[in-house]
Amino acid sequence: MKHTFLTIALLAAATTAAAQENATVDIHARYTQVVTPVDGQYTSKRPPVASRLFTSPAVEKKIREVQKVLRHNPKLAWMFANCFPNTLESTVHYRQLPNGDDDTFVYTGDIPAMWLRDSGAQVYPYVALANQDERLRRMLRGVILRQMKCINIDRYANAYNDGPTGAGWQKDGTKMRPEVFERKYEIDSYCYPIRLAYHYWKVTGDDTVFADDWLDAIGNILATFHEQQRKTTRKAYHFTRMTDRAFDTVGWDGYGAPVKPVGLIASMFRPSDDATILPFLVPSNFMAVSAMNKAAEILRHCAQKADGAKADTLRSRARQCSDLAAEVKVALQTYAVYDHPKYGKIYAYEVDGFGNQLLMDDANVPSLLGMGYMGDVDPADPIYQNTRRFVWSDDNPCFFRGKAGEGIGGPHIGYDMPWPMSIMMKCFTATSDDEIRWCMRALLATDAGTGFIHESFHKDDATHYTRPWFAWQNTLFGELVCKLIQDGKAPLLNSL
Repeated sequence: MKHTFLTIALLAAATTAAAQENATVDIHARYTQVVTPVDGQYTSKRPPVASRLFTSPAVEKKIREVQKVLRHNPKLAWMFANCFPNTLESTVHYRQLPNGDDDTFVYTGDIPAMWLRDSGAQVYPYVALANQDERLRRMLRGVILRQMKCINIDRYANAYNDGPTGAGWQKDGTKMRPEVFERKYEIDSYCYPIRLAYHYWKVTGDDTVFADDWLDAIGNILATFHEQQRKTTRKAYHFTRMTDRAFDTVGWDGYGAPVKPVGLIASMFRPSDDATILPFLVPSNFMAVSAMNKAAEILRHCAQKADGAKADTLRSRARQCSDLAAEVKVALQTYAVYDHPKYGKIYAYEVDGFGNQLLMDDANVPSLLGMGYMGDVDPADPIYQNTRRFVWSDDNPCFFRGKAGEGIGGPHIGYDMPWPMSIMMKCFTATSDDEIRWCMRALLATDAGTGFIHESFHKDDATHYTRPWFAWQNTLFGELVCKLIQDGKAPLLNSL
């Protein structure tokens, strides 16, 4: 394994160095430049073709198709063309290993490290086009293979280096390795790779990604989730950081707050990389149920093609995944539901099994709002619908409304800074055209004239924003536009 990653590091060194240098230029020149339309025409913010890290004929075709559909909304067509390919053009480092296999390292945008969550979400929208572009398919395959290798290096890490470089948070009070950029344990970090692999398999039919590394990774994920049910020990994972940000370290001497072992899985950090307050993070437990069921289906498929002891191992692991999913599902309905005096039964954001519940939602997905988009709950579930009304209201302490816009934020950025990601989640799960129309107008109005989606913006002034280059949100915006057009909403989009 060390030899493999040393080879990867050597192959990627020149590309990575060049990308980091170009990234600095992109952030200050391309991403922050305000574009004023001339005669209704917008100047593209995409990098020159020669500077793009990865290109796909299928993605280019999709961009042309969408722009043609959106001919009466030039700003939306322009933003789509800037955003949808952003992950490919600025974060994807695809190469073939000496043995001919695929390997893809994906930056999270302005940070030269690969987050399991972000990378899985960033490339997810391209899977729909994989059968139209063989190189795109192989790039996606490389992401899945890399994610499995990363999990097998350290099953408690959330972000990794492109080889054993020693970059990142090496001084944190946890078991750091040179291949690991950050070791914040988050449930969703292991669910996103399963979600991506499952979707890729269903679209392409390619099951070659489910080899020994896959089986080892699922075993590591199961071991981690079982440990973090806290039935036998609460000290399987430890994390502290010298910091002035309370949410960047873990309390209770680095082990997290006490929980009662009721079947739920503890997560020391949220998808925002902020520490949890009550360790049973509800949206992430819902995602774990979905991920474990997907993993079980894949393992059963692989067992049908295997023989003897290998087939038995695959079937046994599939049962473990299904059993864990069933246990967590029951525990969620028992401990995560709160009878709110205003909204009726809703899902809490965090619980501890003792009866304590934290009522809020964070913008980062998996979130309570985003569970309908992720497919982790039925959007028609009345408890989800009640929860959806609660989180998009002043009763959610992380909801902010102002002159420029409104939405859900969180402690990662702080007061008065809603995230466009929450607006996109509202739009993905919208129940009416009026709701879709409001969301899309809000997204078009809060780009600060840059043509990109930012991490967050100030509720009273959208020109005050964070992270001008955030590939996940850019590609997610492209996915949203594609979905709305597929759902027959092109006339609505052109009427904005």
